[in-house]
Amino acid sequence: MNLIDREWLALNIGNSRLHWAVFKNDQIQAKWDTPHIVEKTQDLLPYFPSNRISHLINFTNQSKPRNDIDCELWIASVVAKQSNYWSDYPQLYSIQLQDVPIQQLYPTLGIDRALALWGAIQVYGSPVLVIDCGTALTFTGANENNQLVGGAIAPGVRLQFQALGNHTAALPTIEQVATLPNRWATNTVCAIESGILHILLAGIRDFIADWHRQVGESAIVLTGGDANLIAQFLELEQVQVDLDLVFWGMRSLRNHQKML
Repeated sequence: MNLIDREWLALNIGNSRLHWAVFKNDQIQAKWDTPHIVEKTQDLLPYFPSNRISHLINFTNQSKPRNDIDCELWIASVVAKQSNYWSDYPQLYSIQLQDVPIQQLYPTLGIDRALALWGAIQVYGSPVLVIDCGTALTFTGANENNQLVGGAIAPGVRLQFQALGNHTAALPTIEQVATLPNRWATNTVCAIESGILHILLAGIRDFIADWHRQVGESAIVLTGGDANLIAQFLELEQVQVDLDLVFWGMRSLRNHQKML
């Protein structure tokens, strides 16, 4: 079997959760999210959909959350402690920032942002602007020469809602918003929703407009847990949603290494 066609596991360790994917024949066969590991001896069986990948993993419970993985495990992590839990796997491949072939990356750029940008370049071409609507709202752009142009970081929409609820005496924490509220609200909950969402959307539109002024025609791709919600509210035809950009970036790096 071609090395690229074999089954393998991708693990993207984010700020809030672990994001998993199983690849076979260069395509994602299954995806799921799990919480961060909190104890070294934590049982990992609930972390995996046994009906889809039980043939790949034979679980044991040792001093580290370890198992016999009958395939490659590729990891990209923005939380060092979480990646350490997986460090003793014999088929482990840990992706570092220097592995991502985008020019002019700066040393503190998050590996998730770099991989999402590289994945977007592979799928949508360059120039491209990636807007990650996750725990943090990030903007990361590359020009037609696959050089990092730059970006920005702000609190994500859910983090903004949580901040008001956690750091004020009387304001509630809003867990979920299904529809865009009227700008001029007449109750506290709608006022919070309006303030956060309309300001956030205005900021995103401004970044997109400035990006087009700088680079001209370009793909704009939203990713991250709230990407579909933000895309729905933005109502911009040129914006695409792709929740798998980091995985596409990981796939590209694995394929390149296997062809060397």
